[in-house]
Amino acid sequence: MQLRYSYRLYPSPGQRAALVRAFGCARVVFNDALAARQERHAAGLPYLTDAELSARLTAAKKTPERAWLGDVSAVVLQQALADLNAAYRNFFASL
Repeated sequence: MQLRYSYRLYPSPGQRAALVRAFGCARVVFNDALAARQERHAAGLPYLTDAELSARLTAAKKTPERAWLGDVSAVVLQQALADLNAAYRNFFASL
């Protein structure tokens, strides 16, 4: 037998703002990493490894354009990269 629970969260306005900020940063990191991998593929260059993507994220956080990525937990940003890697693995495994 399997049990399933359903929960409803009611975040405060401050928590809601923090969640929006975290989700927005994760979206930007995911999309930037995806664009980097697509550019490398289009140029015929080798696949970007997880370590290279992580290094690019660290470098991006030091630039003025992406300094706001430092305002959220690094765990959120690293999870966005892990989600991209899982999506790539699942895609190529299905071929």
